[in-house]
Amino acid sequence: MSEAPVTGGPYRQPIVSAAIELTVRSGWSSVTMSKLAEIVGVSRQTVYNELGSKSRLAEAMISHELARFLSVVREAFERHPEDLVEAIHDAVRGVLELADDNLLLRAIVSATHGADTELLPLLTSRAGSLLSEATVMLRGRVRAYGPPLDASQLDVAIDVVVRTVLSHIMQPSDTPARTADALAWMASRVLGATTARSLRHPSQD
Repeated sequence: MSEAPVTGGPYRQPIVSAAIELTVRSGWSSVTMSKLAEIVGVSRQTVYNELGSKSRLAEAMISHELARFLSVVREAFERHPEDLVEAIHDAVRGVLELADDNLLLRAIVSATHGADTELLPLLTSRAGSLLSEATVMLRGRVRAYGPPLDASQLDVAIDVVVRTVLSHIMQPSDTPARTADALAWMASRVLGATTARSLRHPSQD
């Protein structure tokens, strides 16, 4: 899967990618502008010009990773333009599988690097933006399928799905596949969609 693009100058993407790799490998406390400059092969001033500060670098890293999750959702809906339940299923499963395999997210959430938990508040604050972005995107996507819900009902249904997925990202209680099956089944009942998957309760598998 291609990485989500990062806006900015020509060195912003390499710097953010290097920061992510260094954080996963050695911890956030080991990340310095000088070290990133050395890894990328630019001056320290270039790193500051692209990111501004270490806190802004952290925000850019997290935004980069969260953009990848939104990309997975978009691709899932594009694969199933006429089957809402399958689109939701693939989106949920893709997001949870990406989260399960996301080393940066795992390092932050599990506080693998001890004092590096300073990244966790940033992740939590950005989760609010992710919630808004995901809700807006899903609202437009789901409406295209013509579900029998008014605008306020649809907003409630989407909010429940998004918040549930975020909860499973932070603290999974089952495999991505089984969680996706369960949420797709629930969504099918709420949205009034009828497909082969919606007619089968996850416990029947």
